[in-house]
Formats: sequence, C-alpha cells, structure tokens
Amino acid sequence: MEVPMTPQPLSEEQIVAHLAGLPGWEREGQAITRTFAHSYHECVHMAMYVAAKAREIGHHPDIHITWQRIRFAITTHDAGNRLTAKDFELARHIDTIATGHGAEAA
Repeated sequence: MEVPMTPQPLSEEQIVAHLAGLPGWEREGQAITRTFAHSYHECVHMAMYVAAKAREIGHHPDIHITWQRIRFAITTHDAGNRLTAKDFELARHIDTIATGHGAEAA
C-alpha cells in the first residue's frame, strides 16, 4: 500500500498569491478563514455540504456555526498546521457551496 505524501507548506509569497485569488478569505496565523451570513438552518445545511466535499477530497475545515453565521478555518494539520495548496483548494470549494446556498459575506 502506498503511503500518501505529506503536503508541502507554502512560502509567504505563495500564500499571498493564493489569498489574492480568494476574495473574502483572510489569514489568521497559519490558517485561512471566512465567515458567511445566512439563516441558522441554512448554515447547518451548508456545513453538511462542505463536510461531504471535505470527505471527498480528504481535507477538513474547522466549522463554527452561530446565529446566522458560519465560519470556516482551514489549515493543514499533517503539515504541522501550516498552509498548503490543499487549504486553498478547499476554500474554493467552500466558496462554490456558499454561493449555491445563497450565503452572503459576513
């Protein structure tokens, strides 16, 4: 059985370039975050879609749901809690799901 390779952390320049292509996402230490506004039940529904996509691609965000807000935080734990290309890939999927659910930037 082949052992999966650990994703490589990105350089500061690569992180800045990736963030420039993802409006609304912010860097918080070694994670990227974004908050969306929607009804509580739609936030829960959206979290289920994100969880399914995360399982499919093998990369999982931290998800925090409060009244009419859902916040995602993404980092690569198996790369020492550093940012990798996988984090930005997942962020793009989350943006697509949020758009499909009619969520707004918070």
